[in-house]
Parts: sequence; structure tokens; C-alpha cells
Amino acid sequence: MVMSDTVSAGIDSPKVTKWLEENVSGAAGPFKFEFIAGGHSNLTFSVRDTKQNHYVLRRPPLSHGLASAHDMGREHRMISALQNSGVPVPRTRGLCNDLEINGAPFYVMDFVDGHIVRDIPIAESVLTQQTRTLASESLVDTLAKIHAVDVNKVGLQDFSRHEGYIARQLKRWYGQWNAQKTRELSVVDRVHDELAKRIPEQGPATIVHGDYRLDNCIVSSQGEIQAVLDWEICTLGDPLADLGLLTVYWTGPDDQASPWMSQYTTVKGFLNRNDLIARYAKATGRDVTNIEFYRAFAYWKLACIVEGVYARYLGGALGEKQASDLEPFKLQTEAAANSAEEALSRLN
Repeated sequence: MVMSDTVSAGIDSPKVTKWLEENVSGAAGPFKFEFIAGGHSNLTFSVRDTKQNHYVLRRPPLSHGLASAHDMGREHRMISALQNSGVPVPRTRGLCNDLEINGAPFYVMDFVDGHIVRDIPIAESVLTQQTRTLASESLVDTLAKIHAVDVNKVGLQDFSRHEGYIARQLKRWYGQWNAQKTRELSVVDRVHDELAKRIPEQGPATIVHGDYRLDNCIVSSQGEIQAVLDWEICTLGDPLADLGLLTVYWTGPDDQASPWMSQYTTVKGFLNRNDLIARYAKATGRDVTNIEFYRAFAYWKLACIVEGVYARYLGGALGEKQASDLEPFKLQTEAAANSAEEALSRLN
């Protein structure tokens, strides 16, 4: 889908323009809408007005997946609660739950200037070796800040259940796996059963971002995290789940390769995986001796998520695709599941 098609399909320009003028203080049309990012996740649009104001509009994908993963009110509430917490997030401007306006709920926040580091060319062009180290450190320190937020003080005490996070997640994603799997993959079942037997005792619940990684943040040229984005699966629970997932996404210059994500953090200057873990432990005082459990859980969860995307492709829910487009999803599911088993083996 080309950009203009995505904009026209995702934004009802006349109605959204009227809503913006009535609900966002200082906003004045006409507005220029541009597609920034999205696909299987929530869609993100740049919105500029005639006064040089620059906003961002977020809405669910055009082909909905899990309803709970695309809850605009939930995402908006989390970012709004964090406005004065010390966690860098964009300033929220408004939430629209009226489906008559745009066919789906959406919210608006301020645009935050900076870089999203998604690949090696960007990592090499916008950051120096020194600022890559600073970005690594800022990423960990920001995660520590997220996990230090007092949920009662910011009004999030009733955001979700506090206890039993890993057990809840295992139930949720294993249910999704069994509902959507395209083939038998016994390693997924084996890892699920082993994880269920080994769940560490959870301490006090914190905010859990759910998809914390460098390319879900905006970073300055100096290496500082300017804003944490993509809160669509945030909840309350076990903070070490975020750290485990971050280390699955992350491959430092001297690390064993992860089968997951673009390997942009292999560029010289970025910290290695164990350095991230050690810095987090020092910043938070948390015991990270069970980190391999959380890494195994992260790999296993990603296997379930990718299988769901693969199933939706096969079912035609995400548009026409060639067989060659589908194979990477299949291979990625298997790679993640095998990595989960490997991480579990290191616990024995």
C-alpha cells in the first residue's frame, strides 16, 4: 500500500480536521497528514498544521489483530500518566473514542524530534562511537526509570492486575498459539511447559512496556533517549520481562548473534548484552540471576506472535502475498522457538 493510500484509508481528513480544531488547543487546519510507520502494529501519522505545530496521530491497523493490543485508550492513558514522571514520553493532546470520526479510536500527541535507529546505516550516520555507548546507557537508564515509577502516584494502580504476570502471559500467548498455529511445532509446547514449571517469584509489580527496544525510542544525536514510543501492549507486572526482551532484541558488537531483529547494535560503540544487564542491575538493585528464564520467555512469546502474523498472512487478512513473502515468517517462528529452548537449557 503506498503512502497516500494508507493516509486516505487511515484518516478521514474532513472529520479528523474538525475534531483536531475542536479538541487540540491551538491546532489550526488545514492539516497535512503523512504516514510514518505501522503495519501489524498501530499506525502512526505525522500531522502538521498551518501554525507550524507538529503532532502525531496513532490509530489501530487497518486489519485488526488482537483487540487488546490496539486499545488506544489504554496507550493514551499510560503516556498521559507518565507526563511528569521522569520517563521521557511525548505530550498527549487528546483521545477520540467516537468511531463516527475516523472509523476507529485514535489519539494525538506532540511530535518529538530526534532519530529512530532501525538499521546499521542510521546507527553509523546519526551516532558516533561515543554516542552509541551513551545511547546504550540511556536506553537502560530509561528502562530503570520506567520500572521505578510509583503506579499509585501516577494513577495507574488499577491499570491491570499486579500479580502473576508471567503466568498470565503464558496463558494468553499459548492460547493464541493454539488458536492460530499453522503446523505442529513441538518445541513451542515443550518450552511452554518448562517455563510454567520455573516461573520465578515476582516482586512488586511495575509498569511493563512490553516491547522495549532501541527502535521503539527516539534518540538525540548526543545519545539521549528523548521519548519512549509504542506502548500498545504495556501493562503492570514483572519488570524483568522487559529486560529479558530487550536482550533478545539486542546483539552487541561481541555478542552471540540473536536470530531476532536487524543487527544494528553490532556497530562498534554499542554495549554488549551482559553490559546492559549489569547496568540495569546496578541502577535498580534487582536480582538478575534468573535473566535466562526471562530471555527464554521472550523468545517463546515472540514465536507465538510471529506465528499469529504468519497465520493472518496465510488467511489473506493482511493482503495478497507471494509464497516467498511468507517463508521468513515461518523461519522466524522456528528460530525464536529454538532460541527459547536454548535459553532454557542454560538454566539447567
